[in-house]
Amino acid sequence: MSRARAARFRRRSHRDPRSLSAPRLLEHSFRHEYGRLVAMLSRRVGLQHIEAVEDAVQSALMAALESWTIAGLPDNPSAWLFRVAHNHLVGEMRRRARRDRKAEQHALDDPGAPENGPDPFLAGDVRDDLLRMLFVCCDDAIPVESQLVFALKTLCGFDVREIAERLFASEANVYKRLGRARSRLRESPLLRDELTGEQCASRLPAVHAILYLLFTEGYLASYAETAIRRELCDEAMRLAAILAEHPVGRTPETFALLALMHLHAARMTARQDASGGLLLLEEQDRSLWDQQEIQVGLSWLAKSAQGDVFSRYHAEAGIAAEHCLAPSVAETRWERVVDCYALLERLGPSAIHRLNRAVATAEWQGPAAGLAVLEGLEPPTWLTGSYLWAAVLADLHRRCGNDDAARRYRDVAVKSAPTPAVKALLQRRLRAIGP
Repeated sequence: MSRARAARFRRRSHRDPRSLSAPRLLEHSFRHEYGRLVAMLSRRVGLQHIEAVEDAVQSALMAALESWTIAGLPDNPSAWLFRVAHNHLVGEMRRRARRDRKAEQHALDDPGAPENGPDPFLAGDVRDDLLRMLFVCCDDAIPVESQLVFALKTLCGFDVREIAERLFASEANVYKRLGRARSRLRESPLLRDELTGEQCASRLPAVHAILYLLFTEGYLASYAETAIRRELCDEAMRLAAILAEHPVGRTPETFALLALMHLHAARMTARQDASGGLLLLEEQDRSLWDQQEIQVGLSWLAKSAQGDVFSRYHAEAGIAAEHCLAPSVAETRWERVVDCYALLERLGPSAIHRLNRAVATAEWQGPAAGLAVLEGLEPPTWLTGSYLWAAVLADLHRRCGNDDAARRYRDVAVKSAPTPAVKALLQRRLRAIGP
């Protein structure tokens, strides 16, 4: 029922011509407010009622779609959504209590909260409710894959298809992981109690991974309607900044993650043409890159260099910095980019890192050298089924003059492209290959 409501909300908010100021604000509400509302209400009633909380939030969003398009926007949309979701949840919990013949154990009727909306700051270890819920979701007893799925679905508003695309998994597998996480969290004793500093520290790497994926989905969306979703990037950066202010999150890895986000965000405006299509790196107008944002990213990168820690976020931020500081594609210090990808491979061996190193090597030493990097690599099935593997091989073979192989890989890449924007970019990049 919850999945059906969420899908119906998305479909209607996109196609209703009367909505806002509506489609954009409603889409923003679903993406931005959904997780926040789930986090606040779950904290009030406990994670064992997570399905009831999600249902209440989705009902509030559906009510907003009906009401706001007719009556216009309320003065405080966030407070309106909170009040409607809260009231729906109160009613559901009371019905359950009557059915079970039990007295209500959850102090839902906090005076003033529904009327005034959520408090902007909360006591406890983590200042922001959504960020706190991310730490709660990253329970060590839940497999890492299930932690990611639950957080992205429940707190970040991703649908199952988007999660499957980002994690290179099937939708059926995503549903299974989601079920496992919910089962565990329903048994969680964490109601109003705060997590300890030790618990937060042990869960910090998983929180980093979720924020990284949230930003990545915004930077290159798996959503057909738009290639870039800036609101997801902004939310990831907001949460990462809160994390960096907290003693538990004030680590070199957090600083490097923030550097990576800001350096990518600096180039975001130049990544699309006037019609919203994606542009290749060599096609981008570098005068549109936000120099102030680049400086913020570089300052976080410098701060991340404190101590002896070196993480994947350091390596990726280093790559982003090389691109931001280069006057052109040809003048990029590709040897340094290759070194960063080699470091990534040593930190966590992955066929994706090898693939990216091959691309950078081809820019530095030529396409034949790029192909040599991939020689002997047996890619995992999740990568061979992705457009990324075929697209890189098509481009490298094209540049080496291996037209038959280039055409074969090009056809696979274009066919498996996840969105129209990515498909159009691949066709433009690989159009030099004959029919």
